[in-house]
Amino acid sequence: MKRRIVIFDTTLRDGEQSPGASMNIEEKYMLAQQLARLGVDVIEAGFPASSQGDFEAVRLIAQKVKGPTIAALCRALPEDIDRGWEALQGGKNVRIHTFISTSDIHLKHQFRRTREEILEIAVAAVKRAKGYVENVEFSAMDASRTDIDYLCQVVEATIAAGATTVNIPDTVGYAQPAEFGAMIRTICERVPNVSRAVISVHCHNDLGLAVANSLAAVANGAGQVECTINGIGERAGNAALEEVVMALRTRPEVFDFADTGISAKEIYRSSRMVTDITGIQVQPNKAIVGANAFAHESGIHQHGLLADRSTYEIMDAEAVGAGESKLVLGKHSGRHAFERKVQEMGITLEPDQLLKAFARFKELADKKKEISDRDLESLIADETRAVHEIFHLDYMHVVGGSGIIPTASVRLLRDGQPIEEASLGVGSVDAIFTTIDRLVKVPHKLVDYVVKSVTGGTDALGEVTVRLTDDTGRIYLGRGASMDILDASARAYVQAINKLAYDHQVRAGRITPEQAEKRAHRKGKK
Repeated sequence: MKRRIVIFDTTLRDGEQSPGASMNIEEKYMLAQQLARLGVDVIEAGFPASSQGDFEAVRLIAQKVKGPTIAALCRALPEDIDRGWEALQGGKNVRIHTFISTSDIHLKHQFRRTREEILEIAVAAVKRAKGYVENVEFSAMDASRTDIDYLCQVVEATIAAGATTVNIPDTVGYAQPAEFGAMIRTICERVPNVSRAVISVHCHNDLGLAVANSLAAVANGAGQVECTINGIGERAGNAALEEVVMALRTRPEVFDFADTGISAKEIYRSSRMVTDITGIQVQPNKAIVGANAFAHESGIHQHGLLADRSTYEIMDAEAVGAGESKLVLGKHSGRHAFERKVQEMGITLEPDQLLKAFARFKELADKKKEISDRDLESLIADETRAVHEIFHLDYMHVVGGSGIIPTASVRLLRDGQPIEEASLGVGSVDAIFTTIDRLVKVPHKLVDYVVKSVTGGTDALGEVTVRLTDDTGRIYLGRGASMDILDASARAYVQAINKLAYDHQVRAGRITPEQAEKRAHRKGKK
């Protein structure tokens, strides 16, 4: 019988700690639904005590997302655990995840507590959580730098207190695979009540070893791996879910045929959704989901591949949802061909979204001879992104060139009513942004502006990413795609302003959390 490895996805919590990767409640809900389709066992939906936004997201996901266990992260503090339970109430399958550090370096410099005091706090936290839910996880933060005898004592005591999962994190990415695997094996052999709980691991990628350490842990008895889509997360990130899952599937004999419940065909779609929501791009040579993961340029490789795919590919691209299309789309393609292509790419669209995306596709097809899958993904994402449109870009005209002062004329629709303005700028993009600023009158600061091409060639579709900040320091991401970089820039800028303006309305009480939740639920169905 295969050993079942639990996949604990923390993209919504640890993944969101990547700089600039914050998500609103609608984006979290949409991604949680995709994680459920992916087949993860546990979704760590957030840290309820950290903010009202995280609290609302955890509550919505716990109540609405079916399938996975929904976990809330809580420090080993009574008020955190109480707040976590308040967020999880109403969910049918929930977990409280509580944590405290156990390494001497953290105890001395961060907590200023003795080992005995930390052990007492950990046990009390687990018992308090157990009073609310049956499913309790305890994490010994910085476990990889913790004395092994003390660590075994903490694991035994927290299991005795009621923990059903005990997590052994490599919090700062310090461990090496051989020693981390040996640590897990030691815990499994020395802790007398270890069979009453699942031993979990949560590895960070500071030395590029998060996946290797996670796999070493599985080979030595770990039953749960905590990971994120695309490996995003604090500092250098976490173990990448897609790499852990496909390593187990590709080399089952190495891991005693351990496997997960992940639907691999949803991997690529999940990766693209995380990129779309966070704006964090996947490097082309990224394993499993990178643009070049299944690309071959070398003549020798191509010759071998044509003879037998297994010569240079150890995985099937289609198995992870990244298979090449069999349809060639162009300006003569009809809606049925477009719809079929979208379905083959694993994308589900509502009828109105399909019409909007098809209209954009036809517009692009008239200008570009060859449209790639990446063009379609970017175009569709641009049309279906979950954003409340307080302002809609209706018209834009830009004049620029050598010896000409750049001028932009912009018409926006504000709640359906047209507003117009024209401004000068030091460049065309500056003129556009200045004009939009005069129209929206929403205080903010532009902190980042990034332009990249989706594909090669002079007719490439361009993607623009902007990040704005308000007086609280919150970051708001906007993305736009178009063959015209000025058009893409305006789309991205207006989208970011819409997010900022909507967030300000919620915080000012003009939109209640309940209204935001209902809107998030409606968007999540799409």
